Amino acid sequence: MTSVFIGGSRAVTRLNNLILAKLDELIVRQCVIFVGDANGADKVVQKHFADRGYEQVVVYCMDGCRNNIGNWPSKNVRRPSSRKDFAYYAAKDHAMAQDASCGIMLWDGKSKGTLNNIQRLVASGKKTLVYLATENAFHKIVTEPEFEALLQRCDPNAVQRAQQEIIAKLAT
Repeated sequence: MTSVFIGGSRAVTRLNNLILAKLDELIVRQCVIFVGDANGADKVVQKHFADRGYEQVVVYCMDGCRNNIGNWPSKNVRRPSSRKDFAYYAAKDHAMAQDASCGIMLWDGKSKGTLNNIQRLVASGKKTLVYLATENAFHKIVTEPEFEALLQRCDPNAVQRAQQEIIAKLAT
């Protein structure tokens, strides 16, 4: 059975018809959905699956879920540090990327967390469907060159800033 890590920016608070159709396709295919517990994309994705009565969802959390709209099973990810920083929550995303067969990322072209997840999935050789909000379009990313081509479609300053922040925050 296909398992899909769905993630995205906290700035994503609404799902358009293109995204909703993709999520409904996952329901039809009976995919297992791995989603986080943050506000933004995680929460609106959870709401959609809850509204559809879909049960094949696992919510990944850190020491208890902030959001679990469908009251689905949860997987608590443990991390030695209790500082609730980028690296703390990135551990949850790392677990979802590791456990999933593939990913769908809803990216605003700026979010460092979503960029980090795309990089992680591609580096693991997992197919990733990236919804790029600035283009209102999905892009299939499988290889490093496809990932680099996606980055070329984004604001270079925003991408560079996000990549530098990822490196700095994960190094601390």
